[in-house]
Amino acid sequence: MQESTGARTANETSPDEVAHNVQAMFNHIAPKYDLLNHLISMGLDRHWWRKTARAFHPVLQNPRAQILDLCCGTGDQTAALAKKRPANSEPITGLDFSSEMLARARAKFPANNILWVEGDAMHLPFPDASFDLVTAAFGFRNLTDYAGGLREIARVLRPGGQIGILEANQPEGASAVIYNLYFSRIAPLIGGLISGDRSAYKYLPDSVRRFPRPPRMLSLMQQAGFEDSCWDGYLLHSAGLYRGVRW
Repeated sequence: MQESTGARTANETSPDEVAHNVQAMFNHIAPKYDLLNHLISMGLDRHWWRKTARAFHPVLQNPRAQILDLCCGTGDQTAALAKKRPANSEPITGLDFSSEMLARARAKFPANNILWVEGDAMHLPFPDASFDLVTAAFGFRNLTDYAGGLREIARVLRPGGQIGILEANQPEGASAVIYNLYFSRIAPLIGGLISGDRSAYKYLPDSVRRFPRPPRMLSLMQQAGFEDSCWDGYLLHSAGLYRGVRW
């Protein structure tokens, strides 16, 4: 099978077409997004957001640190990071290119320690070396170019800054049988019935299958300018946290 370089929702012929389709899809499913996330993950999404925040406790405790949460969706990971910040810290920036998802993030988390920005993770609206930590939770695999997305994150990170990508993974071996039965058949059925958009929840397992496995993802991180890269797998390796440090 040809190696995947980025997300696809169908047989798109250009990255711009992919980005438009992904954006439209998330705008459409935004009203049911939180409910379905919790149902499909059996509530583990909340645990994983908190676990990611704990992993970056030292940098989050620095009140002057600049933090960016990419593909923030309705803001749960961003809020988990913000809870670890001391009083009077610099605000965290949550960025997403779905206006409907961001509208729900602003409604859920109106606190002044988070700045919500509509923007494209492939073309971040920030100068070079702006941030001390960049995270993404279950959104990075929706980018049109994984290697390009990593390079863009490296661009906006300061030397010594950290990256944290919490992302789904396709397990292998015996655990893959159970995973594939649930994630490829049951989860899309639930998602389609509740959201009314079956194609969006067929895209979910397809996007995980397309996403690089940990060895390849770690190689891409190294090529993009990250050292000390590692992956911590969760729940039969169906998800995990990628970490690295900007050279």
